[in-house]
Amino acid sequence: MSAGRSADGREVQIPLQQVAPSLATPLSVVPPSHRVPAGFLPLHGGFRDHFVETPEGKYCCEACRLVLCQPRQTECGHRFCQSCISDILSRPNPVCPADNERLFKDKIFRDICCQREIMALKVYCRSEANGCQEILISDWLSGERMMRKEIPDHLSWKCKHRETSCEFCLTKMPLTDLQKHKETVCPAFPVSCPNHCSFSSLPRSELSSHQHDCPKAQVSCQFHRYGCTFKGLNQDMRQHESTFAAEHLRMMANRNSSLENKVEDVKGELLERYKLLPGLSGRLSELENQNDELREKNRQMEQKLATMQKLMSSHSEKLLEVELELRSLRLLRDEVETLRGTLENVRTRLNALEQGGRSGTGSTTHTLASLETQLNRHDDMLSVHDIRLADMDLRFQVLETASYNGTLIWKIRDYKRRKQEAVAAKTLSLYSQPFYTGYFGYKMCARVYLNGDGMGKGTHLSLFFVVMRGEYDALLPWPFKQKVTLMLMDQGPSRKHLADAFKPDPNSSSFRRPAAEMNIASGCPLFVSQSVLETGSYIKDDTIFIKVTVDTSDLLDP
Repeated sequence: MSAGRSADGREVQIPLQQVAPSLATPLSVVPPSHRVPAGFLPLHGGFRDHFVETPEGKYCCEACRLVLCQPRQTECGHRFCQSCISDILSRPNPVCPADNERLFKDKIFRDICCQREIMALKVYCRSEANGCQEILISDWLSGERMMRKEIPDHLSWKCKHRETSCEFCLTKMPLTDLQKHKETVCPAFPVSCPNHCSFSSLPRSELSSHQHDCPKAQVSCQFHRYGCTFKGLNQDMRQHESTFAAEHLRMMANRNSSLENKVEDVKGELLERYKLLPGLSGRLSELENQNDELREKNRQMEQKLATMQKLMSSHSEKLLEVELELRSLRLLRDEVETLRGTLENVRTRLNALEQGGRSGTGSTTHTLASLETQLNRHDDMLSVHDIRLADMDLRFQVLETASYNGTLIWKIRDYKRRKQEAVAAKTLSLYSQPFYTGYFGYKMCARVYLNGDGMGKGTHLSLFFVVMRGEYDALLPWPFKQKVTLMLMDQGPSRKHLADAFKPDPNSSSFRRPAAEMNIASGCPLFVSQSVLETGSYIKDDTIFIKVTVDTSDLLDP
C-alpha cells in the first residue's frame, strides 16, 4: 500500500522480509490467500498513501494516527499498527495510549477483518506527484483478481511517471522527463564534437573546454586586439603565429606608441586640472563659509520669528482685553451722560420751583425738599461713576502701555519739575507702569530717584528694578533668576546709551516670590551722575527715556 520514510525523508519500498522480526508476522503462519505483496510495507507506522476517499477514523492507528498497517487489536478494543504496538510493548508497564488500560502481549491479536477492509480502499499511484493519474484497488487478501493493475508491475515498469535514474549522471527524475534530460542537460551524456574532429564522443560537460583545444575549431588570432585579422583552424594557428611574429611585434609597437601618446595627453590634462584645484578649493571654502553664515542667519531669523509669534499672540490677548475694557468704559460714559441729563432736568425743575416758591405757596416747600434729596442722591451716584470712570481710564492706560516681551521703555516728562519735587522731598521716587516677561510671566516695574537715593542722594540718578506680585506667580519658578539690564537712552545722533546689567542674587528677598504688592527694589544707587545726565543729550524737551530689559531667552512658558 505505502512506502516508508528513509533517513533523508523520501518514501522507500522494502520487502516484507526486511521488516524487523519483532514487527512482522512470519509468512508461514499467514494463509497464502491473505498475503500482502512483498516489498510495499511501510518501514514504520501506518500507510502514507494518498487515498481517493478519506479513510474512516476506525482505520487509523491510535499511536501514529496513520492508516493501519498489519492491524493489531488490544483487549480494550483499540487498533494499532504492528510496529506501533511493538514499540509500546517494549516499554516497562505498557498501557494503551487511548484509555491508559494495561496491555498484555498475549491478549493482543491480529485484526484480519480490518486489514481486509483497508486493503479494499482505493489509492492513487505513488507517482501521482509526477503526473500519474492511475487509481489502484489494493485488495490483495482475496484469491480473485481485484486490482485495476498489478501494483508491483505498475510501479516497477508500467507506470510512465515512475521515478527512475539517468544511467549517465545517476540523477533521479520521472520517467517522462528522462529523454529530454539526456538530450538537453545531462552533463555526462556522450555528444560528438560539432567540428567533427577525431573525438567522436565526449561528455556534454567537457564540450565547452574541448572547443578551446579542438584542432578543427575556428579561432581568431590572439593578436586581433592589435590589428591582426587572421581567422582559421586551431591546428593552423601555430604556423600563423611563427610566420607573422615580426608583423605582430610591429602591431604591438604601434599600439604601445599610441598608448604612450594618450598617456601624455592625459598627463597634460591632469596637470591643467591640478592647476585649477587651489582656486576651486578656495572657492569651496568661501562657499562653505557663506553657507555657515546663511545657516546662522537662518537660525537667528527662526528665533526672531518665534519671538515675534509669541509677541503677536500676547498682543492679540492684550487687544482683546483692551476692547473689553473699552466696552465697559463706553457703557459707563453713557450712564454718566444719562445722569448728567437727569441732573440738569432736576436743576431746571428746582429753579422753576424756587421761583414759584417765592410767590408764596405752602406746599412748594415740601416739594423743594424732596427735589433736593433726589438731587443729592444723583450727585452721589455721579461721584461714584466718576471714580469708576477714572479707575477704568487708569487701567486702560496701564493696559495700553504694558509690555509682554520683557522690555520696558519708560518716558518721563516734566523732568525739571519732577526733579525739583524730589529735591524738596515732595516726591522722592517715581514708579513706571508694569511690564511682563510674557502674557503669563513675571510682573515687574522700574523705580527711579531723580535726586538720588542712599549713596547717590543729591549727586546721582538712582535706578532700581522691582519684582511685583502677578496673577500667575504660582506657575513660575522662584527665586527670580533672569538677567536685568538698566539703561538711560541717549536721544542724540551718537546713541551713546548708559547701561548697567546684573544677575539677581537668589538669596536676596528682592527676588523671592512677592508676598506683598511688590518686593524691595534692587538696582544702582549711583546709576548716572546728575552732571553727566544734564550736560549730555539724554534730556530733550524736558523728557528722559529709561529702558529696562529682562533676558527671556532661557525662560520657558508656564
